[in-house]
Amino acid sequence: MGKALTGKVALVTGGSRGLGAATALALADQGADVAISYVASADKAQAVVAQLQAKGVRAIAIQSDQADMAAAKPLVAKVLAQLGQLDILVNNAAIAVQGKTVDDPALDTVNLDRQWQVNVMGTVATTRAAAPVLADGGRIVFIGSLLGGHVPFAGAADYAGTKAAIAGYAKGVARDLGGRNITVNTVQPGVMPTDMAAEVLGNGVPDALMDLHPIRRIATLEEVAALVCHLAGPNGGYITGSVIDVSGGLAI
Repeated sequence: MGKALTGKVALVTGGSRGLGAATALALADQGADVAISYVASADKAQAVVAQLQAKGVRAIAIQSDQADMAAAKPLVAKVLAQLGQLDILVNNAAIAVQGKTVDDPALDTVNLDRQWQVNVMGTVATTRAAAPVLADGGRIVFIGSLLGGHVPFAGAADYAGTKAAIAGYAKGVARDLGGRNITVNTVQPGVMPTDMAAEVLGNGVPDALMDLHPIRRIATLEEVAALVCHLAGPNGGYITGSVIDVSGGLAI
């Protein structure tokens, strides 16, 4: 099988674990050189870099806190300085603060505000920093969430709001960059086996939530990463402004 992304450089934010790491590895399998960003997990990030390099591609990890909008330009500058170009941006980094309803007196508004900062404003800052230097014909993929358009349980209002905002923003970016043949899409996973999901759901998916899935299982990270790779590759060149669910039919 040919490697459709040979010669391309990708930046995957939040690439030290979970879907970010799986996406970075999938892009490398297609021949892309990959930069990942991380906040604090340096050991995990370097382990992912070692896996990427073992696939025969160039790979780097860059410490960058997406809650700090001023960190976006230096992040992109380091990618250019060390890898020479930027063709693919995967806006994956995010946090999840869920579990309490908006009328709960114990609502953690400090962390909810940080969630908006990371998931929305930080993602916007990274996109703004990358857009002027992204190669013509490049790709931007936002990792949203099914909760951005369908909220089947209580306690997720702010998280759902951040992901809905990202889906709308991505459509505007697609319009802005279409003249340069840069495609911009949002992938909305449902439940996945990630640390983030475990923090919210605990051990396993409750039966009541699983019952809402026509396909009675959660997604694998590889299934979601495969869609990101498709959108990032040559066969995704005429898909832009789309919001694509990978949720086993949960939103039906």
